[in-house]
Amino acid sequence: KKPDEIARKLYVASQGMPKNRRLRKLLEDSGYQRLLQQGEREFLLLTNAKTGQSISQDEFFEDLYYYVEEKQHNITLTPKGEEKLAALLGVKVDELVIPDIAEEFVKIDEDESLSDAEKERKKMELDQKHSEISDRFHNISQLLRAYTLYEKDVEYVVQDGKVLIVDEFTGRILPGRRYSDGLHQAIEAKEKVQVEAETQTFATITIQNYFRMYDKLAGMTGTALTEAAEFEDIYKLGVVAIPTNKPCIRKDYEDQVYKTRREKYNAILDEIEESYHRGQPVLVGTISVEVSETISRMLKRRGIPHNVLNAKQHQREAEIVARAGERSAVTIATNMAGRGTDIKLGEGVKAVGGLYIVGTERHESRRIDLQLRGRSGRQGDPGASRFFLSLEDDLMRLFNSERIAAIMDRMGIEEGQVITHPMVTRSIERAQKKVEARNFSIRKHLLEYDDVMNQQREIIYDRRNYALKEENIKDEIFDILQDWTDEIVNEFADPKLLPEEWDWDNLRMELKGTLGIDLSPDELSNAHETNVAAEIIRRARDYYERKEQYMGTEQLRYLEKFVTLRTIDEKWRDHLYSMDQLKEGINWRAYGQKDPLLEYKGEAYKAFVEIINDINKQTLRMCFRAQFGGPQPEQQLRRPQRFRLEHQDSTGLGLAAGASEQQQELQSVQAGNRPAKQMPVHVGQKVGRNDPCPCGSGKKYKYCHGRNV
Repeated sequence: KKPDEIARKLYVASQGMPKNRRLRKLLEDSGYQRLLQQGEREFLLLTNAKTGQSISQDEFFEDLYYYVEEKQHNITLTPKGEEKLAALLGVKVDELVIPDIAEEFVKIDEDESLSDAEKERKKMELDQKHSEISDRFHNISQLLRAYTLYEKDVEYVVQDGKVLIVDEFTGRILPGRRYSDGLHQAIEAKEKVQVEAETQTFATITIQNYFRMYDKLAGMTGTALTEAAEFEDIYKLGVVAIPTNKPCIRKDYEDQVYKTRREKYNAILDEIEESYHRGQPVLVGTISVEVSETISRMLKRRGIPHNVLNAKQHQREAEIVARAGERSAVTIATNMAGRGTDIKLGEGVKAVGGLYIVGTERHESRRIDLQLRGRSGRQGDPGASRFFLSLEDDLMRLFNSERIAAIMDRMGIEEGQVITHPMVTRSIERAQKKVEARNFSIRKHLLEYDDVMNQQREIIYDRRNYALKEENIKDEIFDILQDWTDEIVNEFADPKLLPEEWDWDNLRMELKGTLGIDLSPDELSNAHETNVAAEIIRRARDYYERKEQYMGTEQLRYLEKFVTLRTIDEKWRDHLYSMDQLKEGINWRAYGQKDPLLEYKGEAYKAFVEIINDINKQTLRMCFRAQFGGPQPEQQLRRPQRFRLEHQDSTGLGLAAGASEQQQELQSVQAGNRPAKQMPVHVGQKVGRNDPCPCGSGKKYKYCHGRNV
């Protein structure tokens, strides 16, 4: 084939599976590296090498089902991939296209042939279709990300049939942590272990907002200077460098750069073997479990005794670190090794140069590299450090390999030869700064989204803490009553309209359904238009005072607290889930020339207003409608020998589909003869918005009986 065609196909292959080992092996050859760069230039210009004509991105990747944007961690399906996917799912390709829901809603509203009910039904069907296609695409995207971007023994390990995340900064396993948004389930499917259910978030906060909850912040670390700008921007904290107690005499050598990973490993082994025979202890720092085990196997073949410390052997950390400074000790460790501790040097080690740090790869963060160097030369002890790199390392491959490869070609570097020069070290540090800047931008972007949730979180938590700490929250219940009453009066009895135009029927239904009180049309119409709210509150207060007399003050205070806390927790949990779903898809708004962050803020505000209204309404309903099982609310009640609390407005969601009205009426909490022992109502298991509706229709709850909940 012609070189131009080979260059294009090579670049296409690198975008289809960038971490493929056979491809990486092929790219060790400098000739293929130049062809890859040529293919990348052709892609950037989006021209056909044969005809010189402009082509689209989809045409360039026409041989692939999908291509990977490794820097952005994105996967994009090609038309060929969409056709394949449609065939696998047994649907048409156009059924995989996410509809523009706003545009379709406008078309439905403008269709005069449809009644209001038909318009509402069509909107519900469209909303359901949009949700199903979005969910399907999200699942496929996560499966592809798990397959192409997440490597076993690098980002995660598999132990005892479970996928465990490895902290990229410390190299430690993070027990109990799981990737969100279905990614963890996708990795479990990839590794053929049991796929566990997605966890439900009960509370969430970013590290930045967690720390910003403190009135005063201070900290001490040896590597803060590289992140000084972020400390200032996020926390408004300056960074001050404190001189060391004793001068640091550690020798930090220039990086050694090789063309291929194989050459780099051979150089590392030679360096370790030389230090071992010299009696100098060596700490080999790796960025992944996989690399640490690879070097361990190579050292075994050379007969060099050593210890391995990574996420799989973390139980022996203290023992291994304690011996790492002994004469001729060789320790291979991921980023976790003895961070923040002094590795004590054995007898005679200072004479041979102290602890020697060998880095097998530069980390994306300069802080991690500095922490690795900092294991040596502590408290004035001698020491040395050097990093060994190759153009196949992830950092070099993604950000700087072309520049350094060009330098090596100009200098005529042959296979096995090393390049060591301050210019190369500075070039690598510039690459790290690029990554750090990108990561900081990502963190700042996420923080901007979380700041929206943080404001809502503070309001909800303040309200919850008040209910938790106060002995008597009756006044809070009446404040909620006032707000809710003003809202429904404005909706159904707007003072700007004539009383004849008010919606008396719906106002009565709302009062009866929420408060359990019934005002006749005559009672409502006799109230002056500006006093309707006052009349409702007066009647509600009278009813509530009588309820307290019959039920007992202590029991009602307990019920108020229980209902308030339970309602806040349930609604906030559902809100967090909804906001997670919103954040997943909000970036699509950018295609409509809209700012996703502004769109997110707008949608989040609407959702929060809705959740506050839901909390208020459900709290009132539960407090007012939980009552004695005898006479009606408005009647004078005699003190019963036996009573029960029941939720009269129960929808039976906790019962099986098709349960009778009689069964629903029996869903109550029985109590003994003593009022002091009375317990609050339990309304059964909560039905999630995306769960099947209990009525048996087969629809999701939010599209069926949950529409007005």
